Amino acid sequence: MTRLDPPTERECTECGRRDVWDPDRQSWRIRDDASAGSPNCIHDWDINGTYLPIRE
Repeated sequence: MTRLDPPTERECTECGRRDVWDPDRQSWRIRDDASAGSPNCIHDWDINGTYLPIRE
């Protein structure tokens, strides 16, 4: 059986903002105040073509 394994954390490669997936809200949220990054950044997340969301 194939299942989807989405990421639960992500980090901006430009400003260092760190987000975690909130399953209750079904959206990303900032991990904590210390990892908020820059409000002016157009975030470039570290989830790229090497991440494989499909598991066998």
